[in-house]
Amino acid sequence: FLLLIFFMITAAFALQKALEVPPMDDEEAAASQSVEELEEDSIVVRVDEDNVFWVSSPTFDEQRAPSVQEMRSKVRKAREGAGGSLGKGPTKMLVQAHEECLYEFVIAAMDAGADVSMPEVRFMIYEDGDI
Repeated sequence: FLLLIFFMITAAFALQKALEVPPMDDEEAAASQSVEELEEDSIVVRVDEDNVFWVSSPTFDEQRAPSVQEMRSKVRKAREGAGGSLGKGPTKMLVQAHEECLYEFVIAAMDAGADVSMPEVRFMIYEDGDI
């Protein structure tokens, strides 16, 4: 009976969300891009040192999103683009995390990208004065 309970509990942990990370090519590793190039045609979610989200995309300027729900809403709006249907907007997302922000907010931003079927999610850490 105890083994049955053990397997039921461990099976539930296997169902947690995960992002697939493709292996990096050697050619891609040698080529570095600037922040401006990464932001060019991407939805950018920035998490500042106060754990506040800032969302921007090619269709609108940077907007403050103080909660996870508001950030998710803005990411969905950015992914819809000008067409108004999901998937018509940018296909890349860049998550910029301040070195002092909490990890759970970074994961929330990455999950927001996964929720809107973002095919490419990039991540970077920045310090004061970098951006």
